[in-house]
Amino acid sequence: MPRVKRGVIAHKKRERVLKQTKGFKWGRKSKERLAKDALLHAWSHAFRGRKEKKRVFRRLWQTKIGAAAKNEDLKYNELMSYLKKANIKLDRKILADLAEHEPAVFKKIAEVAAKK
Repeated sequence: MPRVKRGVIAHKKRERVLKQTKGFKWGRKSKERLAKDALLHAWSHAFRGRKEKKRVFRRLWQTKIGAAAKNEDLKYNELMSYLKKANIKLDRKILADLAEHEPAVFKKIAEVAAKK
């Protein structure tokens, strides 16, 4: 059987693994075996993190909307109910942004929703 030299490919493979672990601590960034193990864990945490991020942001938006609603003498759940009944289709992200940066506009929206 002829000899197969695969030094170039093996080196590229190792470099690719080490490139992905840039920024990791200790030997996890420079030692191939530790880097591979670190990547397996990192990828699983990254998957979970992408799902978690959505939950975290929704909670943040709810908090911002609730604080702004309190200024209008409303509770968060009352405001959301009024918005739904008034057929105002603004999502929580937009409402939170309005509450934070455009309080006058948020106040108008809350008034219109509470009237109906």
